[in-house]
Amino acid sequence: MYTKLHAVARQVGSLIVGKDLQIRQALACLLANGHLLLEDVPGVGKTTLSHALAISLGLQFNRVQFTSDLLPADVAGISIWEREKNGFAFHPGPIFTQVLLADEINRATPKTQSGLLEAMEERQVTVDGVTRALPAPFFVIATQNPTHQIGTFPLPESQLDRFLMCLSLGYPDPAAERALLLGEDRRSMLKTLPAAMTPLELAAAQRALRQIHTSPALIDYVQALAQASRQNGSFAEGLSPRAALALVQASRAWAALEGRDHVIPEDVQAVLVPVCAHRLRPVKSSHGVALASRDLVLQLQKAVPV
Repeated sequence: MYTKLHAVARQVGSLIVGKDLQIRQALACLLANGHLLLEDVPGVGKTTLSHALAISLGLQFNRVQFTSDLLPADVAGISIWEREKNGFAFHPGPIFTQVLLADEINRATPKTQSGLLEAMEERQVTVDGVTRALPAPFFVIATQNPTHQIGTFPLPESQLDRFLMCLSLGYPDPAAERALLLGEDRRSMLKTLPAAMTPLELAAAQRALRQIHTSPALIDYVQALAQASRQNGSFAEGLSPRAALALVQASRAWAALEGRDHVIPEDVQAVLVPVCAHRLRPVKSSHGVALASRDLVLQLQKAVPV
C-alpha cells in the first residue's frame, strides 16, 4: 500500500521539482485525513501541487478562486425555486467534492472564510436548515498569500487550527528552476497525469494508521512539547489539545511513509514545524522584535528533551 504512496510522491515530484520534503509532508497530511494550508508568495507552485496531489490520488477536484466579493453560498450551494417542481431545489456548490482547492483563501472576507469551518471539522454542510454530508474522503487544500500583501484578510486562529499542516514551498534552487525553465509546461503535464492510487486504496491506508503503535514514552514527549509551548513566554498562547492530537496523527502518517509500524521521536520532529508553527502566535520581545513562528518552534524542539 505504501509503495503506491511513494509512487504518488515521485509522480508529484516530477512536476514540483526540488521540493521532495514538502511533497512528503503534504502527502502525510492527506494520509492523516487532515486539511492543508500552503502559504507562500504567488507563482511558486502551490496550485500546481494541489492539483497534482488530487489527480495522483484519484480524487475529485474543484477549484474556487477566493475573492473579496465571494459569498458563502458561492461555495456551499444555494436553494433555487423551480416552477416545474413547485418548490425549492438545492444546487450544490463546488465544496461537494473530494478535494476543494481554496485558492488565495485570505483574499475572501471573514464571513466567507468562516463558511468552511463546519465542512472542515464535521465533513458536512448546512444550508437552509438542512445538513448534507460531503463526499469521503474530503480535503480542503488552501493557498494563502503573505498577510503583508494588499487585499488580504488574515485567517482567524479558529480557522488556522482546522488545518493539520501549513507548508511553505519557497523559491526553487537554481538547478530546480533551470529544470522548470527548460522543461515542459506544468499545466500541460497535469492534463496527462495518471492516477497512481484510488480513493479506496487511500482510505485503506488511512485506516491502517490506527495500527501504527505510539508508546507511552512517545506520548510523554508530545505532552512535554505541548506543555512547554504553554509555558513559553515567546508565544501568546500554547498548543491546544487538538494540536497535540494533530501532532500524534501526523507523526503516525510520517512513520507509515517511512515504512515503520511504530512512531519514534524523529517522526514527531519531522512534522513538528508544519503542524505547530501556524497554531502558535509569537509575542514581541522587550526589544520589539518578534521571531518567526517556525524559528520559535525549532527552539522549542531543542529545549524539550526526548
